[in-house]
Amino acid sequence: MPEDIAPDLYRNRDFIPDFDEIMAETAARSRALAAHAEMQANIAYGPRPRERMDLILPPNLKSGAPLHLFVHGGYWRAGCKEDHRLVAAPVLAAGGIAAIVGYDLMPVTRLAVLVAQVRQAMRHLVAMAPGFGADPARVTVSGHSAGAHLASYLAAQGVGEPPPGLPTLRGMLLVSGIYDLSGIPGSFLKDEARMRPDEAAAWSPLDARHDPGPERVLTRGAAETAPFHDQAVRMAALLPGSTLRCEPGLNHLSVVLALADPGHALGRRLADMVAG
Repeated sequence: MPEDIAPDLYRNRDFIPDFDEIMAETAARSRALAAHAEMQANIAYGPRPRERMDLILPPNLKSGAPLHLFVHGGYWRAGCKEDHRLVAAPVLAAGGIAAIVGYDLMPVTRLAVLVAQVRQAMRHLVAMAPGFGADPARVTVSGHSAGAHLASYLAAQGVGEPPPGLPTLRGMLLVSGIYDLSGIPGSFLKDEARMRPDEAAAWSPLDARHDPGPERVLTRGAAETAPFHDQAVRMAALLPGSTLRCEPGLNHLSVVLALADPGHALGRRLADMVAG
C-alpha cells in the first residue's frame, strides 16, 4: 500500500497476517463439532434458500433447556452457518440448544431484509421450543462482527421503525460488532456489499432504540482496529447496565475461536449467560 494512502481500518485482512489460516481453522472446528454432535440441520424459518438454521442439541437434553441463537459475521456479504457451528460448544457445555442461523447476503439482498430474516429466525426458534422441550423464556443470543450488528436488532428498533414484536431475551453477547455504519458505504466494501448511505443511517445501532430488558455484554479483541474499539465503547455507554470487555491478545478472527472454546474466558462467559 502506498505510504500516502491511509489504511482501511475495516479491512481486517490487512491487519491479520494469518487471516486465511484462522478462517480455515474456524471451518475445520465447525466440521469436527458437527461430526459428533446431535444436529438438526437446515431447519427452514422462511421460504428463501438461505433462510435456514442448524439446531445443535446437547447430550442428555433436559426438559426446560435454554436456547441460544448465534449470528455469523462476514460484513453482510459473506459467511455461512456451516462454518460457524463451532460456537455451539459453550452452549452445549451449559446444557443449552444452539441455533446457528443463516441469512441472505448483500448486495443482492438489502440490509433491512437481513435484519428481518434474523428476527424471523428468532421468532421461529422460540415458537419451536416447546416441541423439543426447551424453555422459550430462557433465550439468549450472540453475534460476531456484522452478526453482532444484526443480533443487536433482536432487542432494538431501527430509526423510524415501529415496534417489531420480538420475543423477550435474557441476554446478548455482542462480539466485535459494528454499531455505526456511516463508514461502511465508502470503505473497501463499497463494491462488495454496496451498502447505501440511507441504509447505514437507518440501521446503525448507535441511533436505534434499545429494549432495556436483556443483559448485554459487548466485547472485542485487544488487537482489533480502532473502529471496533471505539464503537464498542460508545455502544456500551448507550446501554445502561451493559458490560464492556476486551479480550487480551485476540484479533477480529481469533476472537471467534475464543468464543467457541468452553475453556477460554470468553467461551465461559457465553456458557454462563446461556445457563443463567
